[in-house]
Amino acid sequence: MAIDTVFVAGAGLMGHGIAQVHAAIGKRVLLYEPDLGRAEAGRDRIAGNLDRSVEKGRLHADVRTAALARIEAVDDAARVSDADLVIEAVFEDADVKTDLWVRLDGLALAHAIFASNTSSIAIDRLAGAVSGPRRSRFVGMHFFSPVPVMPLVELIRGSATSDETEASIRALAAEMGKQVIVSADRPGFIVNRILMPLLAEAMRGLEEGLGTAKDIDTGARVGLNHPMGPLELADFIGLDVCLGIMRVLHDGIGQEHFAPPRVLVELVEAGHLGQKTGRGFHTYPR
Repeated sequence: MAIDTVFVAGAGLMGHGIAQVHAAIGKRVLLYEPDLGRAEAGRDRIAGNLDRSVEKGRLHADVRTAALARIEAVDDAARVSDADLVIEAVFEDADVKTDLWVRLDGLALAHAIFASNTSSIAIDRLAGAVSGPRRSRFVGMHFFSPVPVMPLVELIRGSATSDETEASIRALAAEMGKQVIVSADRPGFIVNRILMPLLAEAMRGLEEGLGTAKDIDTGARVGLNHPMGPLELADFIGLDVCLGIMRVLHDGIGQEHFAPPRVLVELVEAGHLGQKTGRGFHTYPR
């Protein structure tokens, strides 16, 4: 199926990046938030990303202007009726996501593909929010942050997802230069099923006084040749996001090594969410 117009619901960290990569390959993008100011802020972040690429010589100014012109910030959910593909990139909460899908299902074109950027929630659970005929066109399309840089897309089929839908998402990912991996529809999928226990074990080591946050991260960077230490990576992802994913994994699988560590819960409850708030396991200049 031809995909010409993409409706991205959510203009935050993931949503604005998803909008950017689609505009870069010539798609018309509607970047949606119920508050227009937030949608415009997402578009402004894209403009900043593109400007930096121009300054570094990675992008021609004319290409930057053309890509940005394809992105429209919108606050009217009914604009989803213009889209061939709807990508949801809102907070990792099943109730928030399903409420949004119920609303969009009643407004979108019959042929539109619905794709969730969920990083852990079962696709069948989310697809249950839409009408029966739509479920064959419902799929997981999990990008990684920062979206314009990270080359991977995790594709997750629900039990009703059609071969045609998978083929359309694969073709779109190829246009973007992304590599696709396919995960079964299980909690955390492939990448977070592997990653979150690693981050949690680093957090438990910190709790136990095994080492400082700096030493634990240095051990992973230098000793394991990881580009970022696990606590630094958790701060980058967002501690609230990590907590949500770990809860989904623990609830869905039940094994204790998936349980969120106490220090993570306490930091999130205190509002220390990592880089985006200036403090998490490390502190960051604001």
